[in-house]
Amino acid sequence: MQLNRAWIEAHIPHHGRMCLLDEVVEWGRERISCRSGGHRAMDHPLRAHGRLGVACGIEIAAQAMAVHGALIADASSDKPIAGFLASIRGVRLRVSRLDDVRSDLICDAVRIAGDRGTALYEFELRSAEMHLMSGRATVVLDADHRLDL
Repeated sequence: MQLNRAWIEAHIPHHGRMCLLDEVVEWGRERISCRSGGHRAMDHPLRAHGRLGVACGIEIAAQAMAVHGALIADASSDKPIAGFLASIRGVRLRVSRLDDVRSDLICDAVRIAGDRGTALYEFELRSAEMHLMSGRATVVLDADHRLDL
């Protein structure tokens, strides 16, 4: 199975330009690495005032976590209906912007805890040249079902 942009768009809610990932480079039960090259595009959907701030990398990381959730759900009988980013903590920004990074971005996310309703990830966004940002994220799973309660 090729885990390219078409596969990603079919498995997460983000489509078209708002899908920020190009491919899954590697994944396992507890971790995922994804590649993104769109950060240099002048029409990037998160670009503002002629630049793409490094904090926009949080959305790249969130999409990598969503892809990871889809992959592990496909590997089991648990299929999250929807999820949302509930908390971001310990974020370390090491640069000010992403649009001037020459090489593709790699997002590594590691699921360090979780259950059927939540997942805690550590993430890092890097390029060939440097570490760009890192942090921890809490994701609430099956959000559509929980909101109906």
